[in-house]
Amino acid sequence: MGERQLRRLFLQHLGAPPVSVAQTRRVLFAKQLIHETQLPMTEVALAAGFGSLRRFNETFQELFQRPPMALRRKTSNGHAGAGTGVTLRIRYRSPYDWDSILAFFQARSIPGVEVVENGHYLRTVDIDGLIGSIEVAHHAERQSLGVTIRFPSVKSLPTVVGRVRRLFDVGADIETIDAHLSSDPFLAPLVAQRPGLRAPGGWDGFEIAVRAILGQQISVAAARRLAGQLVALHGKDLPMEQRVHPGLIYVFPTSQRLASVKSLGLSMPVARQFFLKAIAEATVADPNLFHPLGSIEETVERLRMIPGVGDWTAHYIALRAIRETDAFPASDIGLLRSAGAIQGEKSTTAHLLDRARSWRPWRAYAAQHLWAAGPVAPSKGVSVV
Repeated sequence: MGERQLRRLFLQHLGAPPVSVAQTRRVLFAKQLIHETQLPMTEVALAAGFGSLRRFNETFQELFQRPPMALRRKTSNGHAGAGTGVTLRIRYRSPYDWDSILAFFQARSIPGVEVVENGHYLRTVDIDGLIGSIEVAHHAERQSLGVTIRFPSVKSLPTVVGRVRRLFDVGADIETIDAHLSSDPFLAPLVAQRPGLRAPGGWDGFEIAVRAILGQQISVAAARRLAGQLVALHGKDLPMEQRVHPGLIYVFPTSQRLASVKSLGLSMPVARQFFLKAIAEATVADPNLFHPLGSIEETVERLRMIPGVGDWTAHYIALRAIRETDAFPASDIGLLRSAGAIQGEKSTTAHLLDRARSWRPWRAYAAQHLWAAGPVAPSKGVSVV
């Protein structure tokens, strides 16, 4: 895409050129940091993406006719710096089914990497070789999530917040989605039972792809154990001074790490270990592998070019890693069983795909409702990893 075309599209759809949109985002994030934390202004400027403190001060003086410090609330409750933890609020559109999304993450939490307890979600994170951790809690009365970020670089704060937003699907237009799915009598009772049900994302596209490969043909619990073995063998240790919880020990291994090892050393079929290496090598070769490029059909076809990635795996990766709202792994045994239980007879992949036509473009949320409607038992199918 050329610069002129990009500018034209921004003006057409947003009414402002790309530079202005980027500037607005920087200012809004800086304002949030000023209001909600006690970070020094120098770190606020760096975290928000300003090139210099002088430019930061000039921008605020121009927009608000006052220096940034004058906007700081006396009640801001953040910490002194990113190293000790910065707590921010991430707002969402109500309703939000926090219990369901937390239960989803708890059932699949990787030992050593993720912990779910007392209504909180914690995990280790790796961004560009720097490691830290996050802790996410729900504040229903404020219609927001509270995320505490413990990370050595304030410049990474926007990236961390963006990933948390995708992980917990806070940007979904949930009223529109629920209204669309409720128009089908088949789904209406499920939506009424769990209003605000979200489609959980993933912290990292490669991690989700690995988890999808691990979960082929086995139960959720078995896939979780294998993921724990993988991080214990190949994950990076979290430094002792950063271990805010005894369950946070490792950082999930990078694609470069798994692509370079001779043997994964896992208790699983050799063919599937080969597929794990293949997904790692594909990720190293194409850094944009898990970015949204084209339609859902094009995305699935692109992923299926990787050895070991069939239709189910491709749709699952598209759903959680690429955040395709229309991804739908129709051959999933959990979806088929849930659909069969609702309609009172055994369901087939072809029948479920036909039924799901009216659910587009929100089939990913329909899948989440079907998964949530009943337990997924081990079988010869695939697990919801």
